[in-house]
Amino acid sequence: MEKAIKVKNVSKKYKLYNRNKERVLDLITPKQYGEDFYALSNVNFEAEKGDIVGFVGINGSGKSTLSNILAGIVPETSGTVEINGQASLIAVSAGLNNQLTGRDNIELKLLMLGLNKDKIKELEPHIIEFSELDKFIDQPVKSYSSGMKSRLGFAISVNVDPDILIIDEALSVGDKAFAEKSLNKMKEFKEQGKTMIFVSHSLGQMKEFCEKILWLEFGKVKDFGTVEEVLPKYEEFLNKYKKMSKKEKTDYREAALTRR
Repeated sequence: MEKAIKVKNVSKKYKLYNRNKERVLDLITPKQYGEDFYALSNVNFEAEKGDIVGFVGINGSGKSTLSNILAGIVPETSGTVEINGQASLIAVSAGLNNQLTGRDNIELKLLMLGLNKDKIKELEPHIIEFSELDKFIDQPVKSYSSGMKSRLGFAISVNVDPDILIIDEALSVGDKAFAEKSLNKMKEFKEQGKTMIFVSHSLGQMKEFCEKILWLEFGKVKDFGTVEEVLPKYEEFLNKYKKMSKKEKTDYREAALTRR
């Protein structure tokens, strides 16, 4: 089968600074300041066209970082990423300008995607209808709740018909009815054979929607396989992890990072 996504030895490094002064000195002096932090470390995985892959992992495992790299929003530090087609990220307020109205954001996003004025005019009413924002569509996005921002982002992304859809916790905010409507739209995409990446803390949604699971732990791939293979192991780990004390969680993280 044709590959939609190929991620090979991808790492993402950030610098952590104790003070702003260190950040400035690191830019203007040859001496190195700050501490290297790897949000991702040598990540490898592939998705076939039509795969629905769920990303799981406790907070800080690199799920959103990998999603942003796949969407082309942030660059990888090392390694290679091959995307076969147009990828669109749906995350709360991703790519939205807070100073502009919802309508202005729709037009700006579509222009950035290369659509002409006629196509924008055709798509705009469908996007507004799907978002259910009604009169709020002409209010500044900075006045929106996180749920409203998610609605707008989701409505734009699904209506531009991308080849690869990346959904990062976009269904975790807002009301249940809209989440159900969004899942139904994603099921339509699934029937059309589109490739999707789904990031969610809802294991129920993962079981219902995904076919494969990528389990990330502190920036490394812990496991990758079918839902039936990986999700029970992740659930078992999660139950144990939730019962750990703060110190036990810290020790577990340090031990996991040492094993790299």
